[in-house]
Amino acid sequence: MPAWAVLISLCAFLALLVSGRTKPATAFTGLAGLYLLAGLVDTPTLLLQYTNPALATLLLLLLVSIALERSPLLDWLSHRLLHGSPRLATAKLMGTSAVLSAFLNNTAVVSAFLGAISRQRRIAPSRLLIPLSYASVLGGVTTLVGTSTNLVVNSFYLNASGQEFGMFQFALVGAPVALITLAMLLWRANALPHHQAEGTRDRLAYFLSAELSPGSPLVGKSIEDNGLRGLDGLYLLEIERGGRLLSPVSPDELLQAGDTLVFTGEVNKVQALQRFPGLTLFGLKADNVLATNLVEVVISHQSELPGQTLQGVDFRSMFSAGVVGIRRGEKRLEGQLGQIPLRVGDCLLLAVSADFRQHRNLDRNFHLLSGSFTRPQLSQRQSFLTLGGFMSVIGLASIGVMPLFHGLVILMGGLLLGNIVTVAELRRRFPFELWLIIGSALAIAQALENSGTAALLAQGMQHLFSGYGVYAAFVGCYFLTLLLTETVTNNAAAALAFPIAWSTAQAFGADPLPFVMAVAYGASACFLIPFGYQTHLMVYSPGRYRITDFLKIGLPVSATYSTSVLVLTPLVFPF
Repeated sequence: MPAWAVLISLCAFLALLVSGRTKPATAFTGLAGLYLLAGLVDTPTLLLQYTNPALATLLLLLLVSIALERSPLLDWLSHRLLHGSPRLATAKLMGTSAVLSAFLNNTAVVSAFLGAISRQRRIAPSRLLIPLSYASVLGGVTTLVGTSTNLVVNSFYLNASGQEFGMFQFALVGAPVALITLAMLLWRANALPHHQAEGTRDRLAYFLSAELSPGSPLVGKSIEDNGLRGLDGLYLLEIERGGRLLSPVSPDELLQAGDTLVFTGEVNKVQALQRFPGLTLFGLKADNVLATNLVEVVISHQSELPGQTLQGVDFRSMFSAGVVGIRRGEKRLEGQLGQIPLRVGDCLLLAVSADFRQHRNLDRNFHLLSGSFTRPQLSQRQSFLTLGGFMSVIGLASIGVMPLFHGLVILMGGLLLGNIVTVAELRRRFPFELWLIIGSALAIAQALENSGTAALLAQGMQHLFSGYGVYAAFVGCYFLTLLLTETVTNNAAAALAFPIAWSTAQAFGADPLPFVMAVAYGASACFLIPFGYQTHLMVYSPGRYRITDFLKIGLPVSATYSTSVLVLTPLVFPF
């Protein structure tokens, strides 16, 4: 396959990722398979990429974090950070999440604080959740293990140079950049919306879809006569009848069998629908489903639900729970709710049975916001051993006594022997999609090198910046990565930008290290929209944000972060 054909396939691949119609794992694996069939990479080389030592380290770290995120330390901190003035509480929350995210998976950190912030009523959650998410990203750029993106870049760097990054090599630029950007974030936090649960209109967030059964006594009576107009805390938004929407709903409107009534309202007022016979919520009788405990959850990035509809999945069998309502930020959900494809970050209100907590796939699919259900936690002894073991592994790797991979293997063995994690749990939580993405991306990078496409791209970058020097090319690589991370995902952005940055550095005869760092820092520069980073999606619906809220805060934060990176990186890692 000639270089121009590879370039065309790469552009089509990128368009597919940006469109969101295909999952990244499918797209990366498919392109790697195409290049295998075209002879650009042979079978042994392809298989070798999936066993890359740095990639294996990343997978081990994510599996170890399963135990770390169950430590009561995070819950203990989450209940003690929100004291004091709102500004002080925000500063403490940001500082703590940044420090923790430097060593723990930032998804676990945000998940631990998410429920406590959403349940408290002293400070509006919308004033805290974006700072929490952004601070966790900033903390992650300071260490090798702080974010999966750094470990992804480390995988490519090992493949290209035969060397790995040190534990705190990213901190030379990452730490001052994080401090400067956190100061900007704290200053701009006052511009966040104040979505406090005060007044009915502020609480109209959840959307409920109730279908009217043919035998219901409500059929043939008006909205007013059925008492559906003056519900406490609930508002009848529209009626779907025969494929068309009736909105606004007149109080004189007569109900017909098969009507779908769409309500919006407060979480704790949903039980008001129990007294109306013949209503079914997402196929379940309202009086049965609402007689149980209500639990509020957020769909996680590891869940198997995104892309599916509630009508198309057997939700009750999967989780012993019925879906009562859906919430997606402040977005107005239209149409039949059961047919709306679910997304990562959607909030679901669940009516759970006694068997709900027994399901072993809950942690993989949901982050808990409220309700009586709590995740199983480590005992004090188990927590001490797990955290102590992890910090020992990090410390030994930092001073060069033991490679990080070796330490994580030993720690994982100890966790299994101590029954802190089980093989079944590791199997359920194995980051299979990430493994496919990174392994395939390494193979794609090798194919770009073998076909001459990487050299062609480097020549293009050299031609584009030839009149401006190597620093301009460095800036160009950074902004290319930033654009990719805002439009696809952070790990995919790093995987796509690395071979271009490496080849560009070679074309200019410069040290590749600052260009590699530009990719690492650029891939974590996702501050403008919520869809490029998993922690942003986690806080999107609980904070009841709009995309404009992310832009309002993200623009100054992104500008501060990018300026700091572009100034400091060449000083610390000269060309």
